[in-house]
Amino acid sequence: MKTEFATAMGRALDQVRAGDPAGATRAIQDLLRGQGAGTSGRPAAQEAPRPAPAASPDGIEEAEVLGGRPARDPQAQAAPAASTAPPRHRLGAAVDTLRRLRPAGLAPAGAGREAEPALPTGARFERLHHAGPGGARDYRLYVPATRPEGRPGLVLMLHGCTQTPEDFAAGTGMNEAAERHGLIVLYPHQGRSHNAQGCWNWFRPGDQEAHRGEPALLAELVQEVAARHDVDAARIFVAGLSAGGAMAATLGATHPELFSAVGVHSGLPHRAAHDVISAFAAMRGEARTARPAAGAAPRTIVFHGTADATVHPDNAQRLIDAALGGRRTAAHSEQGRSPGGRTWRRETHAAADGTALAELWRVEGSGHAWSGGRSAGSYTDPAGPDASAEMVRFFLAGA
Repeated sequence: MKTEFATAMGRALDQVRAGDPAGATRAIQDLLRGQGAGTSGRPAAQEAPRPAPAASPDGIEEAEVLGGRPARDPQAQAAPAASTAPPRHRLGAAVDTLRRLRPAGLAPAGAGREAEPALPTGARFERLHHAGPGGARDYRLYVPATRPEGRPGLVLMLHGCTQTPEDFAAGTGMNEAAERHGLIVLYPHQGRSHNAQGCWNWFRPGDQEAHRGEPALLAELVQEVAARHDVDAARIFVAGLSAGGAMAATLGATHPELFSAVGVHSGLPHRAAHDVISAFAAMRGEARTARPAAGAAPRTIVFHGTADATVHPDNAQRLIDAALGGRRTAAHSEQGRSPGGRTWRRETHAAADGTALAELWRVEGSGHAWSGGRSAGSYTDPAGPDASAEMVRFFLAGA
């Protein structure tokens, strides 16, 4: 067993270094199920190989990320014989080893879980609760010290799976970007009671329409906060990461009259999936024909790392195509290098009057992480261009 464990761990480490964390996760899971590996590296003959599940940055399987049940529940099966099951402590050792081998520049998955971002004098980061016809959520609200000329704008920020509003604020640095322009920032909390991994339920039909589910709840929350703070209706924006990015795209499609611009980081298009199985396919980059949203889509900015092993980078182009909706635009492309060392390529699509309708940033070598984020938060890549600053710039350029 010691030899078999060492062999499996060596294979898992090779897969991490090769940019295949999903394969590494499967190798460890197969070992813990007692499958072992032969000299060919394939599972034991008594069980047919199954497709590798996509993993989140901290190794959670697709079904868990999406809030569904894994295809195979180890607790529902008979325990493997003592002679074939490796000790449970080996899983902890394996996970610790894999986490130490995260790509350079990426914040660890547990970073910022209870983080409280620093505040400038006069700013507030309030803890509040919303309850209304659409449902209830706790949320954090950043109220800047800077007072803009006229009425303030508002950015709705939707965190990714396993994150918290505090973690997301600390990692993205959106409060600092908003402070420079006097923007209010709203961070609703998607708790484990709403999804097993705290994900926004972007893949469920009941959460893809304007009048029900999470889109209705979030729109209701935004309108409540906007009314209380006398927000400029022409300067209400939404952005999100991963599952939060997918829900941001959904809100842009379901409530274009409310959100004047959308920011999606490492996310997926509206109606990219209709259940857990199709969500797996969408995350792998397999296209699905979706019904076009009625009316004009909001202006959209997309960030995606080219090395994202959780949500396939092809989804970034699909988001842009959905935002443009077949409209003719003047396209422009440029590339550069961020101060942190990441090479990026930006494509812009402008209307005849010069207004930027869509903008796509491809960040070379970056994984499933917020580009230019702070290491105080989870799932961030400080080496990339500053996605928060660029999103705010894009949002306000059309306001």
